[in-house]
Amino acid sequence: MMNDITIDHVGIATSSLSKASGFWEMLGFIRSGDQLNENQGVRIRMFDSPRIDANNTSIELLEPIGPDSPIGRFIANRGEGIQQLAVRVPDIRAMISKLSDSGVRMINEEPVPGASGSIIAFVHPSSTGGVLVELVERPD
Repeated sequence: MMNDITIDHVGIATSSLSKASGFWEMLGFIRSGDQLNENQGVRIRMFDSPRIDANNTSIELLEPIGPDSPIGRFIANRGEGIQQLAVRVPDIRAMISKLSDSGVRMINEEPVPGASGSIIAFVHPSSTGGVLVELVERPD
């Protein structure tokens, strides 16, 4: 169902997961796990809302593995801060097709592996008013 869309998480580029984590913990977000995505060259730390609800928006801290990774280049060019807005969709392939058919420029024409068993695809900022949008389909 295409109307079952929600904000999944906000991705924040940081040069240090440990330094950036304290603020989100002080706000009351709950650290829910760390992951390494070697394909994207990034260490990921997720923070969930303290409110228990499957549709809550999470905070995703992104630390580059190296300076030539996408997050490493983002920090070098723009500094630390919001890197992407992730939108949870029920059928990522159908959404990619819908967007592409409407002339939206995709970075990923096919989904790629994301964190926590999800599949993801990025929409180019030139089609979104300058915001990197990540489409996320979570496993059932």
